[in-house]
Amino acid sequence: NNIGAVYSSLGNYDQALEYHNQALEIYLSVFGDGHPNVAMSYNNIGAVYSSLGNYDQALEYHNKALEIYLSVFGDGHPDVATSYNYIGYVYDSQGNYSKALEYYNKALEIYLSAFGDGHPDVARSYNNIGAVYNSQGNYARALEYYNKALEIYMSVFGDRHPDVATSYNNIGYIYISQGKYDMALEYYNKALEIYLSVFG
Repeated sequence: NNIGAVYSSLGNYDQALEYHNQALEIYLSVFGDGHPNVAMSYNNIGAVYSSLGNYDQALEYHNKALEIYLSVFGDGHPDVATSYNYIGYVYDSQGNYSKALEYYNKALEIYLSAFGDGHPDVARSYNNIGAVYNSQGNYARALEYYNKALEIYMSVFGDRHPDVATSYNNIGYIYISQGKYDMALEYYNKALEIYLSVFG
């Protein structure tokens, strides 16, 4: 799985699939077909298919993972939320924004219930939802969710963290879309400053 993740990060999706499928075979033979490690492999394979733009296969694998997580953990577990996020991402990539929002909101609900409202996974959900509103051209709603994410990241990580910079970039993009170029520049510069201080 780790080797598969590295190949995936490098954009070598054929190799990634090969290693993720090998991991899946091992997990199936050791644990059977209802184990969380099998579900994790299904999500990894689904993510690769998603990167390849093969959304039907991605959904098939993410739904297999979801089925296992629901059966093992019930419907309020963070791993279930992870599957909802994967599925939401596929729908988002397909331009099916109402389904994307449905799944991202399901994930958010679980994270809020499991972790409270100040957790990075909650912030990631806010970013996902903000991105859908951005794609729909609903910039006010996108900005609302991006700002919620930023607030959490600042409170958890402080003001010099890459996730804070990502939030600044997201907000800057909204201001560009609204034609507020001075505001956009301000946020892009904040992001750049963080990236330079963290990564050099």
